[in-house]
Amino acid sequence: MATLSNTKIKDTYQNNNIAILIGRKGSKGFPGKNTRKIGPKKLCEYPVIAALKSKKIKKIFVATDCPKIKEATKKYNPIYIDRPKKLNSDKALGEDVYQYCYYHIKKNYSKKINLVVLLMANAPMITHKMIKEGINKLNKNKTADSAVSVSKYNMWSPIRARKINNKGLLDPFIPFEKMKLKTINCDRDSQGDVYYADMSVSIVRPRCLENISDGLLPQKWMGKKILPIISKYGLDLDYDWQLPQVEYWVKKNL
Repeated sequence: MATLSNTKIKDTYQNNNIAILIGRKGSKGFPGKNTRKIGPKKLCEYPVIAALKSKKIKKIFVATDCPKIKEATKKYNPIYIDRPKKLNSDKALGEDVYQYCYYHIKKNYSKKINLVVLLMANAPMITHKMIKEGINKLNKNKTADSAVSVSKYNMWSPIRARKINNKGLLDPFIPFEKMKLKTINCDRDSQGDVYYADMSVSIVRPRCLENISDGLLPQKWMGKKILPIISKYGLDLDYDWQLPQVEYWVKKNL
């Protein structure tokens, strides 16, 4: 099995696309989620299968410290990246992991990369069509930084969001008082459609990872000019109560 630490391959991926799947073994909220079997496959297999079926990816890299993820994905012949210990903790940011992997790949595998397809082991709600759509959009729009999967969730409008302050009282999550607004219509459809980055896939240009501090919060790896890949019901799995939604999606789309 090829690994980043013991194999050098020729620079054959010039001007081509790569995919990076990240996932770790130490989930606290839902232990073992990345290798949980849903439908015919384990969770972490679905993003890899989508990347392969897109026929737009030259090579898939899997960055993980989890032997079970490696075992589940080895049939797809990825190249494994052993992340530093500090990037395997629950405090590590996704952007730091992606950036580390990107530079590691450039150093050891390919100096020239066209697009980077960023995947998460706990985000199975992705199809090869979504990846193809995102890559095609970026090939047509050279000024865009990235193409990112989003799902419409009008019932989760940020207008209704609240947070609990240090007095135990509810405050608006959005500081409306600073916007000097006199009134707001809280009907869920009054503000237009609400799209959430569902983390199924982010397709980025290398410049996004090379200049990550220039990107927009909260996911700076997406850059500033972000194109949508519109999905349905997408999410990244973090809790067991989300399982029925993932099972429904897998049954309906795959």
